Amino acid sequence: MKQFLTASTPSIMFFTSARFAQNKFEEDVIKTSAGNLKITFIGHATLMFTFDNKVIHVDPVSQEADYTKMPQADLILITHEHGDHLDQEAIKILRKEETEIILTEKCAQEVKGGIVMKNGDVKTVGGLKIEAVPAYNIVHKRSNGLLFHPKGDGNGYVITFGDKRVYVAGDTENIPEMKKLKEIDIAFLPMNLPYTMSPEMVADAAKAFKPKILYPYHFSNTDTSELLKLLKDEKEIEVRIRNMK
Repeated sequence: MKQFLTASTPSIMFFTSARFAQNKFEEDVIKTSAGNLKITFIGHATLMFTFDNKVIHVDPVSQEADYTKMPQADLILITHEHGDHLDQEAIKILRKEETEIILTEKCAQEVKGGIVMKNGDVKTVGGLKIEAVPAYNIVHKRSNGLLFHPKGDGNGYVITFGDKRVYVAGDTENIPEMKKLKEIDIAFLPMNLPYTMSPEMVADAAKAFKPKILYPYHFSNTDTSELLKLLKDEKEIEVRIRNMK
């Protein structure tokens, strides 16, 4: 496992982390076959990708950013209906007339005019190939016995940027469908109990599908150094820690 401060691989270049000019967010820039992919780490489960003159927001939530100061979206991806992932006010601010929104069936009950993707669907939207991956709990349940994230309700997404495949897992555990993923260049995996995964579960998943770069996200107060320890011998996986509590 490679540490996260400075690194490069034959297929992915890492440039020095910058700060978003207005909101001071961390940023990484990844070189792809079709130009640079800029990743803006907004917080918790909220991300922004900039690629080929397009702005892609993932799970935009107002408590993580002042979206009146952010670029509006060409594409918005919503993983599931929980309030720390779906925020109608943020979507309203970011949405232009031509903005496309990818969401789940449950999210479509709250946000009209989007494109519903079910687990396993593959679509090309705005020139980007998007694959909907299941996202659900197997182990962790609420006090009433119901899973925090039942199978079929939520999506993770694999987005292809040039020759790079980026997996944003949403709220999920280390499910079989995740472990079967292939050729993932960058993965965002959630790491906070009891809702998603422990560091051990994240490490288990990463060892199975071996993303070239792994960003734990949605990690709240979880000690990220535990994940670094668990993956220290995985030379093919570079773990990068960013401010995604």
